[in-house]
Amino acid sequence: KIGRAGYDLTFAIAYLRDFAMSYHFLAESFETFVPWSRVEEVIARTKRRIIQEHRKRFLPGEPIVSSRVTQLYDNGACVYFYFCMNYEGISEPSRVYGEIEAA
Repeated sequence: KIGRAGYDLTFAIAYLRDFAMSYHFLAESFETFVPWSRVEEVIARTKRRIIQEHRKRFLPGEPIVSSRVTQLYDNGACVYFYFCMNYEGISEPSRVYGEIEAA
């Protein structure tokens, strides 16, 4: 049952994406592995950097940035980040998003 629910959710996500984009809202996730000694630091610095990059580009509104630890290992954790931004009036929003993600 749980596997089927997850599979069904992949179809719902496409509809949510289309709905969000009709309101100029772009969101994506990215992940990284972090040693235990740096988990809190990496989360804080990543969130700060995304906000900095967003402001540097004078984008509308405030970005939404969140994170969660998704997998635990002896040497560290897998951390997922979620970044959402408004792109109303921005040309090439996917490129801008990618630049911020890569910063």
